[in-house]
Formats: sequence, structure tokens, C-alpha cells
Amino acid sequence: MKPIERVSLTLQHQEADRIPVYPLLCGASRQLVQASYPVWSTDMDVCAEAYEKVTDAFELDIICTLIDLSVEAADFGQSIIYPEQEAAHPDISNYLIKDRDGYLSLEPIQLKQAKRMMGHVKLCDRLVRNKGKDVPVVAFVFGPLGILSMMRGQGQMFMDLLDDPEAVKHGVSAITETLLEYVDALAATGVQAIMLDTLFASQSIMSKAMWREFEGVYVQRIAERIRANGCLTMVHNCGNGVYFDAQIETMQPAAISFLHIPDDCQSYAEVKEKYGSKVTLIGHIPPPWLLDATEEEIVAECQEEIATFKAGGGFILATGCEYPANLSLDKARIIVDAAKRFGTY
Repeated sequence: MKPIERVSLTLQHQEADRIPVYPLLCGASRQLVQASYPVWSTDMDVCAEAYEKVTDAFELDIICTLIDLSVEAADFGQSIIYPEQEAAHPDISNYLIKDRDGYLSLEPIQLKQAKRMMGHVKLCDRLVRNKGKDVPVVAFVFGPLGILSMMRGQGQMFMDLLDDPEAVKHGVSAITETLLEYVDALAATGVQAIMLDTLFASQSIMSKAMWREFEGVYVQRIAERIRANGCLTMVHNCGNGVYFDAQIETMQPAAISFLHIPDDCQSYAEVKEKYGSKVTLIGHIPPPWLLDATEEEIVAECQEEIATFKAGGGFILATGCEYPANLSLDKARIIVDAAKRFGTY
């Protein structure tokens, strides 16, 4: 069975030949093309080659195009630092939004002038052409509130949410208008799904009501636009106490990529019982834990997750967030092999 067939059945909550698997090999894929992080994240031909090679080498069932969380913010004018061996990040000494008035001056940008976002579109276009007939390609997009935090700093943005909520909403709205055009361009490449990273929709960051007000209403529009383009909406959120219910209500995702137990569940078994028929569950191997985990421990973890979620389809074995970018790929092989060994139907 081809990966695209396996994933399609899984998303329909049917049992394929086995569970799909993809341990989010994003930045780590650069190891296969001997590229530095700055080259991998800015040269989309190098990035595409890395994704193609890692997909073939590990027989991955999905390609998810997470580059880094600075892609969108960079195009709005945020100064970005590109370390040699880790993901790009904002220059915290030079945030674009320096005070609350900065939100009000933020306006939608012309996508054709957005170098990094258009680079991501180029990446998706090549991956769809070269791999999309056999392997589903999922484009990764940071949510509007997360992008805004990259231009202001999380701590200060949280203060602004309380002190001047309307200014913050102006910024989120401007970003959303750009993201609507962005998902149009991504969908036009033929990607099968677009995954929104809704970082703040969890107990570890803000209340459910606050998330609904400051991001939920905006990502609802983006999710509707994704579906209008004929793509599936997916969600990634690796926060603690993630708000499955609010995100399902606002975005109606086909799948949720997660790490921790949702706020309204007490165990992963309850997650399967409560949400297993509503949404495909993607996860939830902890990436930091992999750094010191033995082969036996990784196999045991995979076995436990498969036993909990596999029945009836609707489960994809993956890391709960990106596989550690500088970790040997050997442990990814263990995860893939475990899915093949224990995930058959």
C-alpha cells in the first residue's frame, strides 16, 4: 500500500495495512545533504532535496514542511538570526514591534514580495511534483498569534493582551489577511493538507476563553479558506493541556498533532475514547526524551502508543513535535520499524 493510500484510509478512520508513521524529520533531514541550518532553511532546492531523501531513506508516510517558526515573521520585517546548527529565530534585541503603537502600524503584506513564504510555496510545489503522487505533502503554517509573538516577544505580548487588547487584535487581523492569501498559494501547489500551529491554545500559555478571542476567531477563517481550496485542515499543538475541544470547534481539523494530554482528559486512553472518532490523532513521542532514550525504551513507548490508539484507524505514530534536529537519525529508524512491526492490522 502506498503512503498516500495508507494515510487516506487512516484519516477516514479506517484500518489500512498498518498505521502510518512519520517522526517529523524536518531540520534533521539536512544531515542527509550535509547542509548547514541556514542553507537548509533558506535554499529551498537544498531543503526539498533533504525532504525527498529522508522520505525515501526512512519510508515516511507523510512529508510535513516545517522549516522554522520564523518564516512568516521574517517577511513582515522581523530581524532573524540564523544559527549554524539550530533553527532560525527572532533577534530578541531587535523586535519589530517595539511598543503597543507598533501593532497599529502592522498591515497585510504583498505575498509576492514575501521571500521566505514564497520560498515555502516553492518547496511545496517541488515536493508535490516529485513525491505527491505517492506521499501526502502537508504544508506547515504558524498561527497568527504565534507570528505576532515572534515580532513582539511573548512576555511583552501577554502584557499587551491585557493592557491594549484592541491593538493586539489589529496585529492579529493584519497577519490573518496575509495568511489567507498564503494558504491560497500553498493549496495551489497541490498539497493535500495545511497544518496550522496553534501554539497558544493550551493551558500552559493562556486560558481557553482568551485563546478563542485572540486567535480562535482568526484561525477559523484560515481553516475555512483551506477547506475552500480543497485541502484538509490539520492542527499542531505541543502545549501542555491542549484545547482539543476549542480547536475542533473553530477549525474542524481532520487531524491534530499533539504531545500532551488535552485539558479535558486524564489519560491517553481517554483521549482515544473521547476524540478518536472525531479527529485523526498524530503523536505523541516526546522529542526531548529521545535524546537519552535507549532502543528498548523507544520500542516500548511506540508499542504502548500503538496499543492505545491503533484500533479502528485514526492514528498516525509520530513525534509530538519536531524530531531533535541534531540527533542521530538512528532513533527515527527505530520508530519507523516499530510502526511496521507492531502497527499492522
